[in-house]
Amino acid sequence: MKKVLLGMSGGVDSSVSAILLQKQGYEVIGATMKLWCGANKEEKEKNEKSIHDAKKVCEKLGIEHYVFDAQKEFEKYVIDDFVEQYKNAQTPNPCIECNKKIKFGYFFDKAEELNCDYIATGHYARIEFSEKYNQYVLKKSEEEKKDQSYFLYTIPKEKLDKIIFPLQNFTSKEEIRKIAQENYLEVADKKDSQEICFIPDNCYQNFLENRINKQEKGNIKLRNGEILGKHKGLINYTIGQRKGIGISYKEPLYVIELNQEKNEVIVGTELELYSKKLLANSINWQVEPDRKKDLQCFAKIRYRAREAEATVKVKKNELQMKDKSIDCQNEMLEIEFREPQRAITKGQSVVFYDEDGIVLGGGKIL
Repeated sequence: MKKVLLGMSGGVDSSVSAILLQKQGYEVIGATMKLWCGANKEEKEKNEKSIHDAKKVCEKLGIEHYVFDAQKEFEKYVIDDFVEQYKNAQTPNPCIECNKKIKFGYFFDKAEELNCDYIATGHYARIEFSEKYNQYVLKKSEEEKKDQSYFLYTIPKEKLDKIIFPLQNFTSKEEIRKIAQENYLEVADKKDSQEICFIPDNCYQNFLENRINKQEKGNIKLRNGEILGKHKGLINYTIGQRKGIGISYKEPLYVIELNQEKNEVIVGTELELYSKKLLANSINWQVEPDRKKDLQCFAKIRYRAREAEATVKVKKNELQMKDKSIDCQNEMLEIEFREPQRAITKGQSVVFYDEDGIVLGGGKIL
């Protein structure tokens, strides 16, 4: 019997995943990672409740349950990165870093320690063997509204055949809750978590202010140099923001650029938010491209964005020109969209798909 280590958050998705894996004949081991306990009593209690809920499900299903304390790793790879990117006037996506370093990095190491054949999570995405590419591939979920493939592009392609997404064939959350109810799981009606786990109040500015030295005020300007007011520190602004800028003007204005060098917030009209081109690095290819020609694909610049037709060009740096074996993460990509995209934001990720919804790769927007 094949052994699988299942990541369990205490929610309904991962709990039902345990049931489905058992029905498929796997020996299931449940594991909850302690990532962030928070600074106050309420946050600590919420964290303990998640562990308690996961443990209760495991007891009901007769499977082992482990708690892995990954707080140091989470602090180093996710929180420190989150803070550093804001320091550099970028807008990070911590869930992507968590998947890269923790859920499909640290967790894999724990699975090996327990001699597990696979890991599994309750993510909404698909993994299957592709005849087209002659390899295992990551694909969009059947549940389009909850598809999480965007967050998963950093998984090394070599690990895909060791990962199981038990929910990959479901098309609605109601089906999953029904399975939980039929199996009398107490978490059947538990609400989904919407916020970043280490920012429970959804106010990232408060979180950053406790970790970054006092921000210097600077000018809020139009592209033509006209000064409209003063900003409160660059960490309080992001591309596309309209509310809370603190200025008045004859027409609506949006944040269109954060100039760290001059400590300026540049604002403009909504039309100025649109652009066809971007650069990206820290690339992870799920499907190796033919570097002799441009890649025609569909790309999305944020989780809630729709994929749009795009051309991807590999811009090799000097080291790669000399040594073709250099890690593709050092590649620089130029992406040009057929139609202008709204609010392309540094620090976010751009992810590439083919016409069948297969993830080809992705990278960080520069």
